[in-house]
Amino acid sequence: MSHLTAPAIRDSYLSTDQLSRALSLRDLTDPDQGPHAMQTLLNEIVEALHTVWQSTTNLVRASPLVPVAENYDRLGYQADDVTRALRYTRYVSSTVMLRSHTSAMIPTALDRYSRPDSDETTARTLPPTVDELIVSPGMVYRRDAVDRSHVGEPHQVDLWRVRNSPSTSHDDLLTMVSTLVEVVLPGAQWRVTDAAHPYTTGGLQIDVLHDGTWLELAECGRIHPDVLHGSGLDPTGWSGLALGLGLERALMLRKGIPDIRYLRASEPRIAEQMRNLHPWKHVSPLPPARRDLSVVVAEDEDEETLGDRVRDRLGEDAEVVESVTVLSRTLHDDLPQSARDRLRTRDGQANVLVRLILRPLDRTLTSDEANAIRNRIYTAIHEGPVMELI
Repeated sequence: MSHLTAPAIRDSYLSTDQLSRALSLRDLTDPDQGPHAMQTLLNEIVEALHTVWQSTTNLVRASPLVPVAENYDRLGYQADDVTRALRYTRYVSSTVMLRSHTSAMIPTALDRYSRPDSDETTARTLPPTVDELIVSPGMVYRRDAVDRSHVGEPHQVDLWRVRNSPSTSHDDLLTMVSTLVEVVLPGAQWRVTDAAHPYTTGGLQIDVLHDGTWLELAECGRIHPDVLHGSGLDPTGWSGLALGLGLERALMLRKGIPDIRYLRASEPRIAEQMRNLHPWKHVSPLPPARRDLSVVVAEDEDEETLGDRVRDRLGEDAEVVESVTVLSRTLHDDLPQSARDRLRTRDGQANVLVRLILRPLDRTLTSDEANAIRNRIYTAIHEGPVMELI
C-alpha cells in the first residue's frame, strides 16, 4: 500500500501554514476565480479535439488534496518509485497529499464509466457508444527550481480520450499530438520520442521547435490496460488515449511570455495581457539586484529543493525572486582544510555558491530591502553553524 512509502515522521508532513498557503493560491484554469488567458487556450485545445473526434466532453475538477493511492497506486506507480520521495512530493499525512499531477483525478473519473450511477451527485446515463474526452485541469504541487520558467505550483491539464472500443491506435495518438501542437504553436515543427509512463503503453514525449531549440511540450500514450481494469473497465472492450500538458509552458510559448511570474502578475501593464492570447508586448523590466551566497547544505540539495525552501520561507514575497542558481558545489571531502575550519562543515555536507537575482515586477528594490531578502533566504537554506549575514 502507498502509505508505507509516505514519510514516516510527522515533521515531514506539510505544516498547517504551508497547506493553507498552497490551497489559497488562485487556480488560473478556473473561470470561477476570474478570467485568464490560460482558460482561453485550454478551451481552444478542447474545441479542436472535439472537432477532430466529435466526442463528448467530461470536465472534471476536484480538490488538490488527494489520497496517495489516487496519485500513485491506481496509476501504476510502484511502491519504491523515486517520485514518491519527500523531495518530490508534498505529503499532508501518510495517506493524503497535494496532488503532484492532474492525472490523480483520472482514476475516479474512469470509475464512473463502469459505475455511472454509483454516486448520486455525479450519476449519469452513458450512451451505447462511448467516445468521450475527459478534461481534468488544475494546479499541481511540486518542489521545483526558482527561475523564469518554473514555479512550485504549476497548472496542468490531463486530456484522456475514453472509448468503449478496443481499437484506439497509435495513429489516433499522433492525430491528438498534431492537433494539440497546432493549437498551442500554430505551424510549429514537432517530434515525438519514446517515454515511459506507468499509466500508458506506447508512451511518447512531445517536443516542439521554438526559436531554434527543441522544447518539451507534453507527454502522452495509450491508456494502460491495468488502469482501465482498475476502474472496472474490461481492456478487451475499452481503450483510449492519455495526454498531460503543462499549461504554463503552453501559454508562454503561445504568447511569447518571457517570465513565468507574469502569469500571476498584478502590475497593470502585465495583468491586462494575461486576459487574452494576443502576442506578448514587451514591458521594460526593472533593474535587478544580485546577491551571491556561500552556504553549507546537505550534499544532495539541488536547485529544486533549494527553490522549494526559498519559496516556503518568503511566502508571498517569493515573487520578487527571479532566479536562484547554483554556481558551484564543493563536497566536504573536497574542501581545503582552511575552508572546512572556517565553515565548520561535516561529512554529508557541501559548500554551495548560490546566486540570487531579485527583481520585483512592479518596483525597484532598495539596497536595504535586497539585503533583507538575501538574509531571509540565507537563513532558510544555510545549515552551517557559522552565519554570514549583512
